[in-house]
Amino acid sequence: MTATLDRLRVGSAPDSWGVWFPDDPQQVPWRRFLDEVAEAGYSWIELGPYGYLPTDPARLREEVGHRGLRVSAGTVFTALHRGPGVWEETWAHVKQVARLTRATGAEHLVAIPSFWRDDRTAEPLEAPDLTAEQWRHLAHGTERLARALLEEYGLRTVVHPHADTHIATEEDVKRFLDATDPDLVGLCLDTGHYAYCGGDSVELIETYGERIGYLHLKQVDPEVLAEVRAHDTPFGPAVARGVMCEPPLGVPALEPVLEAAQKLGADLFAIVEQDMYPCPPDRPLPVALRTRRFLRGCGA
Repeated sequence: MTATLDRLRVGSAPDSWGVWFPDDPQQVPWRRFLDEVAEAGYSWIELGPYGYLPTDPARLREEVGHRGLRVSAGTVFTALHRGPGVWEETWAHVKQVARLTRATGAEHLVAIPSFWRDDRTAEPLEAPDLTAEQWRHLAHGTERLARALLEEYGLRTVVHPHADTHIATEEDVKRFLDATDPDLVGLCLDTGHYAYCGGDSVELIETYGERIGYLHLKQVDPEVLAEVRAHDTPFGPAVARGVMCEPPLGVPALEPVLEAAQKLGADLFAIVEQDMYPCPPDRPLPVALRTRRFLRGCGA
């Protein structure tokens, strides 16, 4: 018997339409994304990269609302491990995204650590591992950011572990969670990225359930992942090779993840993120339709 996952609010994101950048000729136009995400049967969306969707709050609310959609979160990239010297630049950008996110009625901001190697060129940007001092900067800076977002915009911060960043592996995630205030900093568990980096999503939910504030649903093709690991392929080229795949074709199995999240007894967004940049413009909608059908079959 299929469980009823009534604590999970399912949605999708521009990422599932191959959108990684505010403006890129390889990406579908934003109106097409909104039309198709609604056609696929989703009610919730994320804003994606700032500037992809309209940044005028009234226009954005109109475009989203008349398609029967609502916004779950905005997204920012941060480099807080670099210390207090990057705060002003970071906050200037985060404020832009936070204002728009709050104006849509959303209550979450997804914060992704900056890449240590370039996701376009694969060139190393800095060392892949943080020093003890950089870990302290990361923890303190994230708490500062989360406190400011809560006080000034009423937004909850959920940090997104991500491949090719400094919060990626199980060890990284647990170190970060243990170093940050649970009343301020939540986790956006991306099932695909966590599997990509060797983590077990169900175990994480069962161990750190009180920190899970948001979900990204994604799967990894284990055969492609094995090749990626063997050749130390950077994340961008790995996605282009198809390392992320639509469910239920990859890992982790999503049914146990969804059931574990349901058992937390909290209302959670479960946003599909099907990394596939770049992709043909006609590819995302069929994938989205199949994925939504699959999730309904899981009870979500």
